[in-house]
Parts: sequence; structure tokens; C-alpha cells
Amino acid sequence: MSVGLTGGSNPFRSVSRRDTIRKWHSHLMLVLCIGAVLIALIPLLSILFEVFRQGLPALSYDLLTKRQYFQYFAGGGIANALWGSVLIVGTASLIGMPIGILAGIYLSEYGQGRPAAVVRFFADVFAEFPSIIIGLFAYGVIVVWTGHFSVFAGAFALSVMLVPIVTRTTEEALHLVPDSVREAGLALGLPRWRVTGSVVLRAAKGGLLTGSLLGFSRIFGETAPLVVTIGGSLFFAKGLDDTSSSLTYVVWRGATSGIHAAEVRAWGAATVLLLVVLAINISVRVITSRRAER
Repeated sequence: MSVGLTGGSNPFRSVSRRDTIRKWHSHLMLVLCIGAVLIALIPLLSILFEVFRQGLPALSYDLLTKRQYFQYFAGGGIANALWGSVLIVGTASLIGMPIGILAGIYLSEYGQGRPAAVVRFFADVFAEFPSIIIGLFAYGVIVVWTGHFSVFAGAFALSVMLVPIVTRTTEEALHLVPDSVREAGLALGLPRWRVTGSVVLRAAKGGLLTGSLLGFSRIFGETAPLVVTIGGSLFFAKGLDDTSSSLTYVVWRGATSGIHAAEVRAWGAATVLLLVVLAINISVRVITSRRAER
């Protein structure tokens, strides 16, 4: 017995060798993943650095409180564009979010078979549509029909972009609610619509809020649909039927002007836009982390 054990291969040594190889593979993959993250952070950090380096010196009280006096030359601020962005994106959210949430509820709670598959397919297709195509669609439907650019035309274009985003995020948020929650509500004798509205939506409210904020952040930074719909006015919009400007429109016009004063204004608008988007995304992370802790 002793000769057989000493003369043959040691199984413990081979197991130890395999463990060592697996550890090296694990360390190698960890290093590769960290390297990939660092490479991905390089363009993000460079964008943040360049925008803040150019834009923070351009921020001032006048920039944020006065309207734009000239399209390309010095004078005035971006208050009219900031108001226009809030008005356009707010209107788009009021239009698109309820539709997207209701569509997501249908897909998660009631949609079965071919009708649900068709709705899900078109939601995925519209989510990947180029934004300029949606802008041209809004131009043909609203601007051509009314005969002029308007806040509503821009809001309509952004709402078309918002609906599929909110639809899919709502569906995924509702899928995370355990079926036992639904079964408990039905066992109490509640109708299905009451269970969906009072139990399921309440349990998924964190996910719904997260998806809505992500969709809001997505459309807040859109430019192409607004270029062909809002008109780029230098004045404050007085209503949904009036022309307007937006932060993204100011950035686009200033960056392509080749005039220093307009470029400075564009950097300031880009900084405000970036701060708003960062604030929204940080809020989403905080909400998500709190949900995970619970």
C-alpha cells in the first residue's frame, strides 16, 4: 500500500495545481475587467473635464437670468433656453410618461400572445429609431399642419422618444414584483385591476420612478428633434403654441457658429445641461440603492 501511494501520482498535488491555475485565471480576468473599466472611464472623464474647464468660467448670474439678445454675438444669457427646455421636456413627460406606463402595465399584467408581442416589438423599434427621423415626423405632423414651429411640436417629438423607454422600463419593473403579491391580492377577493393599481404598482413604485427619471434624462439632452420643430426663438416662450429655444439648441448653434461669443455661451449651456443630467442620474442611483437595501 505504501509503495503504491509513493510510487504513483499524488492526487492532492494535482488538485492543488488546478486550484493555482484557477486562481491565476481569476486574477487575470479581474485585471482585464479593471483595465476595461479604466479605458471606458477615459472618454467620460475627458468629457467632464473639458466641459467644466470651458463652461464653468462662462457661468454667471447674467447668463442664467437674462434671455439671449443675439444669436451669435455677445450679450444676454440662456434663461429663455433654460425655460424652453423645462417647458418642452415637461410637456413631453406629461404626454409620454402616462402612455408609456400604461403600455408597460399592459405588457406585464394583461398582454399575452400576438398583440403583446406586436406592442413589445414596436416599442423596441421606436426605442432604436434615429432621433432626427422622429423630429422630421413631428415636423410633418405638427409643424406642417399648424404652419409654424412651436413648443408643442418639440414636446410631441420628445414624447414619441419617451414612450418606448418608459414602456420597457415599466414592464421590467413590474416583472420584478413576485407573483405571490398578486396572488395574495386576488385571494382577498380584489378584482385584478384593483390588485394592479393598489398592490403591484405600489410595490414597483421605485422601479417606475427610476425608469421615468432615466427617460426624462434621455430626452432632456436631445437636440436633433428640436432643431426642426421649436424654431430657436430668442424670447421666452409664452405658451405651447409659441416658438422657443432650448439648452441643446443653444449648444448646437453656438458650437457650429465659429464665433467666440456664441461658443462661450454654448459652453455655459452645455455645463448647465450636464449638471442637470448628472443630478438626475445620481438621483436614480440613490433611489436604486435604497431599494436594494430594503
